[in-house]
Amino acid sequence: MADVTVTIRDNGPYVVKGTINLVDAEGNPVVIEREVFALCRCGGSSNKPFCDGTHSKIGFEAATRAVKQAEAQG
Repeated sequence: MADVTVTIRDNGPYVVKGTINLVDAEGNPVVIEREVFALCRCGGSSNKPFCDGTHSKIGFEAATRAVKQAEAQG
């Protein structure tokens, strides 16, 4: 199996490096044309499941960041 790394970007997408099989909710394969690509985390991309940069336009804050802030205020 090939090495795959998924990096969670602060308030941004999941960046995937490596070859993977990606399937949609119905089990259909999603064509991936690159070995490095970004998956949308904000839900606003017009190119889902891939990131199109919308997160930076809508002020997306990652859940992990929000959890840390809530714990600090707690």
